[in-house]
Amino acid sequence: MAQADIAKRALEGLGFTVDLVVVRTKGDICKDRPVEELGKGMFVKEIERKLLEGSIDLAVHSAKDMPSELPEGLEVAAYLKREDPSDCLVTPDGRKLDELEEGAKVGTSSPRRAFQLLGFRSDLEVVPMRGNLDTRIRKLLEGTYDAIVVAYCGLLRLGLEGWASEVFDPDTFLPSPGQGALALEVVSDGGMASKLKTIDHVPTRAEVEAEKAFVMRLGGGCRRAIGALGRWSDGKVRLKGVLYCEGRRLEVEGEGEDPRELGIWLAEEVLRSI
Repeated sequence: MAQADIAKRALEGLGFTVDLVVVRTKGDICKDRPVEELGKGMFVKEIERKLLEGSIDLAVHSAKDMPSELPEGLEVAAYLKREDPSDCLVTPDGRKLDELEEGAKVGTSSPRRAFQLLGFRSDLEVVPMRGNLDTRIRKLLEGTYDAIVVAYCGLLRLGLEGWASEVFDPDTFLPSPGQGALALEVVSDGGMASKLKTIDHVPTRAEVEAEKAFVMRLGGGCRRAIGALGRWSDGKVRLKGVLYCEGRRLEVEGEGEDPRELGIWLAEEVLRSI
């Protein structure tokens, strides 16, 4: 809802009158099952169905939740300016990662986060975790976990950034492709896309398209531990990507003018080394 409100304000700035329609997705409902069991698009499919049916005009998604390939007839008309893509550690008492006791329980349901955490601290116990930020913080305070790892942008959007004990450097603790970016999805050729061009943030689009192309070529999603971070500057994207495969960390980095071509090229570099 916080993300939808950000999009609402951006649309109102263009002169639209906006009504928010709440759609519960499979990812929202099935909170007792691991993310990787729910399949691709668990947070977007029901919303996209509403778009295609014509019962809503626009969908707001966290870009990291979107599959790399969209259903036929839909497109991302605009990406809003990206928030900080970093992951962060939250502890009840402000301790940082290197200050946690041996064997501490750290909550996350992301294989990507789990592999990177264990790369820094192999003694930790990574414990599955689901739920919204309020639920995760409540469980932390109740003692279910000694620490949790979440997207820093979520804390920022809810005004809860004070909970972050440590914000990880995204160049070393690579985020999920698209993390921190909000995508506004519409029906192709429906008239809405052209009206949203003025709020499409070009650097964010370039970064997300490079990251998404990387994960698409790897055939990844929630089932694979993949991280990627694009940085746009002077018409080019610098992309760093990582795949954890059979106990190996396969990392690549490169730069290019075409975001999709760059993402595919770097993914193929990874595939050649498997």
